[in-house]
Amino acid sequence: MEYTITPIANDDGEAIIDIFNYYVENSFAAYPESKLPYQAFDMFLQMSGGFPAGSIKDQNGRVVGFGMLRAHNPMAAFAQTAEVTYFIHKDYTGKGLGKILLDFLEKGAAEKGIKTILANISSLNPGSINFHRKNGFVECGRFKKVGKKRGRNFDTVWMQKML
Repeated sequence: MEYTITPIANDDGEAIIDIFNYYVENSFAAYPESKLPYQAFDMFLQMSGGFPAGSIKDQNGRVVGFGMLRAHNPMAAFAQTAEVTYFIHKDYTGKGLGKILLDFLEKGAAEKGIKTILANISSLNPGSINFHRKNGFVECGRFKKVGKKRGRNFDTVWMQKML
């Protein structure tokens, strides 16, 4: 199957929130306790404003994943650092789309002068930790038991990749 990455557009909003909400309800990959309303898409757009952000679409134009970079810290001293977020539709995981999306975001980051990408991952999401390790990220910090979702405490694992 063929996939394309396009800049995130308003028309992608509902599909993006649906993908995100799957992970809200079924995993520790997304931190909210309950599903986000479709209006939350505006928040995603604001967070990624001025940074690379893309929707990955199948050959029929269906959004099957999305990813974005956002400021790690709004102070100018941190302009070379961004945080990454991406989610792939549950039916499309394991097909290399996360790697395609990460490559797209890294290319956009380099063009923007970003030198460091950070990922904030739940310790209860070993698949994401392994994905990031395989793609050149190293663990650079861990905050113990700072999160709690569905009655389970978790650490936030910070991973870093120098571009």
